[in-house]
Amino acid sequence: MSTDPTEPGATDDESPPSYEQARAELVEVVQQLETGGTTLEESLALWERGEALATLCQQWLDGARERLDAVIEADRETDDG
Repeated sequence: MSTDPTEPGATDDESPPSYEQARAELVEVVQQLETGGTTLEESLALWERGEALATLCQQWLDGARERLDAVIEADRETDDG
């Protein structure tokens, strides 16, 4: 996580960003990579950050899917019982 509070996704504490924050930062990372003009080292760092953000977004989505599946299953059990 960034230590510069002016950078996207930076927070005062070390809690992970919300899905929306991670996605917004990922969009910015992709735009920077597409625009170019960065050194190889900077591009690699951006790529790594993008991969981490994409993984975090996927974890958020997987968690949401699990919650929805649990609610649907509980609803089915209520309807059957």
